Amino acid sequence: MKLSKEMFIQKTKESFEKIGLNIAEDKLEKLYLYKELLIEWNEKINLTAITDDEEIIQKHFADSAYALKVIENGSSIIDVGTGAGLPGMVLAICNDSYKVTLLDALQKRVVFLNEVITKLGLKNTIAIHSRAEEAGKQEEFREKYDIVISRAVASLNILMELTTPFVKVNGYCIYMKADKLQEEMKGSKNAEKQLNLKLDNIKEYDINLTDSVLQHNLAIYLKTEKLPEKYPRQFAKIKKNPL
Repeated sequence: MKLSKEMFIQKTKESFEKIGLNIAEDKLEKLYLYKELLIEWNEKINLTAITDDEEIIQKHFADSAYALKVIENGSSIIDVGTGAGLPGMVLAICNDSYKVTLLDALQKRVVFLNEVITKLGLKNTIAIHSRAEEAGKQEEFREKYDIVISRAVASLNILMELTTPFVKVNGYCIYMKADKLQEEMKGSKNAEKQLNLKLDNIKEYDINLTDSVLQHNLAIYLKTEKLPEKYPRQFAKIKKNPL
């Protein structure tokens, strides 16, 4: 269902308030413009299976925005496997003190992200075309960020190896996960040890849909030491033999 601009902004405001966030009107306007570009470009390239306005508000925007509650002002953030810009674009729009890098392996998505950055006039955001395991080896990205965040669908032990290279010592890795988090955490103990990660916190939150409630989690890990040079491995090795 497509909402009018006024209704979309009002419902976005209300959904954010339900999770304890008060977002300024000008930022809500930018979220609306982002949504419009997302729907427009989705007809040309595959960006999202969710095209209903109310579902975009809840499943994409409110879900992404919850991380605002745990990331300090002024943080440098890299969103690994950002896809259509989720959660990184939402974080950049809602808090312009963040310095946000959106990383994705598909050039077409990066072209879309750059269009959004230009149209919305975002001065705090850049989009990079690269595979995570390649960028994580490069000096300009390796251990340069306060926060690495990912909403990617890979299992936790695989995500950890792909994302940990970007974050500074004493920085945080934030993984957005749904119902299988506890199971994945049990299978990622070796990855935690090898990658110098320590579980800091798990934040549980609800996404309220019209006829149901989705329970989501932020799994937050502290990086305690520099990462050994051998990580990340080539993706074929990561996938074939996860830590």
